[in-house]
Amino acid sequence: MAQVADLDDLAALYRDLHAHPELAFAERRTASIAAERLHGLGYQVTAAVGGTGVVGVLENGDGPTVLLRADMDALPVLEQTGLPYASTRHVRDAAGNDVPVMHACGHDMHVSCLLGAAAELAAQASSGAWQGRLLLVFQPAEEGDGGAQAMINDGLYDRFPRPDIVLGQHVMPLPAGVLGLHGGAAMAAADAIHIVLHGEGGHGSRPETTVDPVLMAAATVLRLQGIVSREVAAADTAVLTVGALHAGTASNIIPDRAELLLSLRSFDEKVHDKVRSAIDRIVRAEAAASGARKDPQITTTSSFPLLVNDREASARLTEVFNTSVGLTLDPGPVTGSEDVGVLATAAGVPCAYWFIGGSDPALFAGVTTMEEARAVVDGLPSNHSPFFAPVVEPTLRTGITALTTAARTYLASVG
Repeated sequence: MAQVADLDDLAALYRDLHAHPELAFAERRTASIAAERLHGLGYQVTAAVGGTGVVGVLENGDGPTVLLRADMDALPVLEQTGLPYASTRHVRDAAGNDVPVMHACGHDMHVSCLLGAAAELAAQASSGAWQGRLLLVFQPAEEGDGGAQAMINDGLYDRFPRPDIVLGQHVMPLPAGVLGLHGGAAMAAADAIHIVLHGEGGHGSRPETTVDPVLMAAATVLRLQGIVSREVAAADTAVLTVGALHAGTASNIIPDRAELLLSLRSFDEKVHDKVRSAIDRIVRAEAAASGARKDPQITTTSSFPLLVNDREASARLTEVFNTSVGLTLDPGPVTGSEDVGVLATAAGVPCAYWFIGGSDPALFAGVTTMEEARAVVDGLPSNHSPFFAPVVEPTLRTGITALTTAARTYLASVG
């Protein structure tokens, strides 16, 4: 497929977005850039959908409606890539804390690829190559903050055409130029859990007069790590991570509370419920064992459903990608999570979500088996790492071609 998007311009855009990351629901600069570029390509553009979301619509005769989605938000991570366009930004987060910000998950690449595909598809529409309707969604707050649901709650499918299929992609530490697509349950359901342990503070020299929440938290963290290894069957899958532990302000003060932030991933509702019940049991038991006089608070702050790729669409796109884009592998279910499926479920339509490689292909030189490839991938910085940085090419070119090809697969052909 001939490329009409200006790859040098889009590469410069990617580096600019990478150097100027924005947290969830604060993606104003990114949204403004997306809106301006879509407008220049002839799309009908609406901003501030679901907070900072942007929707572009391109009508081109009778035919299906295809939704292409890219997420825009970055993470509170201190970048350590050493790149000349590395982020040095610090901002105030929603809780008022000063935090570093980095595109540690590749959403800057997602935005750049979708804008490239927008240009490709607009040019092809004017040449009469396809018919139908494009619905381009630049979504805020994918990183656990419910951006897809926020756009739906703001009337995404009341104010704009309802799609016939939802399509999207995510950059991963695979070889650039390679794609991954799994039909069925593709990405895990996820819960974010906030726990507050209540102790009784006092002087560090007299712990006997206190109920130490730091010790309570430490014991809780260790015990939580036994749930998956001792309560989940080997044939089942669950991941439980304690991502944060906050307590205290000084070395000689025992605080009166500690906070834990947990991430729970699963592919099966029964497994999820079993692990969730074990979390509650252990947290309450450790509080009781520590002599806490106040029960802990356990709150699910966000929840992503299981992402299920339509099997027929996945098989069709795998065949098309292998012919027109690049080698497409089946990575199996992935324990990361995504809210793009919410957009499909709300519309009652199929979803197909694939991965694009972002790692230097030279790192995979000489690799001949999947086991060797996995060993290389395991040694690379993963998404959310302070060292995560996709190579610009051929990642950008592949992502643009994949989105364009997938959209054309479902838009009406002309001639």
